[in-house]
Amino acid sequence: MYIAAVILSVLLALLSLAAGAPKVQFKGDVPDGLVAKDLSSAQVRRIGLGEIAAAVGLAVLLLAAIGYHVKWGEYGNTATRGAAMAPVLFFLVAVATAATLAASH
Repeated sequence: MYIAAVILSVLLALLSLAAGAPKVQFKGDVPDGLVAKDLSSAQVRRIGLGEIAAAVGLAVLLLAAIGYHVKWGEYGNTATRGAAMAPVLFFLVAVATAATLAASH
């Protein structure tokens, strides 16, 4: 159940990042559509910043989880290493996805 929750959290964070980046940069159809619905460009950018903050919050959470596993020596213990690797792998996937999204804009 823990791994499923982490996977869903990472997917949600990546979607938040993908949704927020164009709004912050004010590029693409979505910001234009929101302005056409009477939102100011500043409001659109604030919405984008909130979405990016959600993604950053997850990264902080995953780093904290990694720190917890390090503190308890779970990476050095073969019995607990497997479960402890989940936040490391998901953090790396999130960073790689974020870098890909940034490079594509």
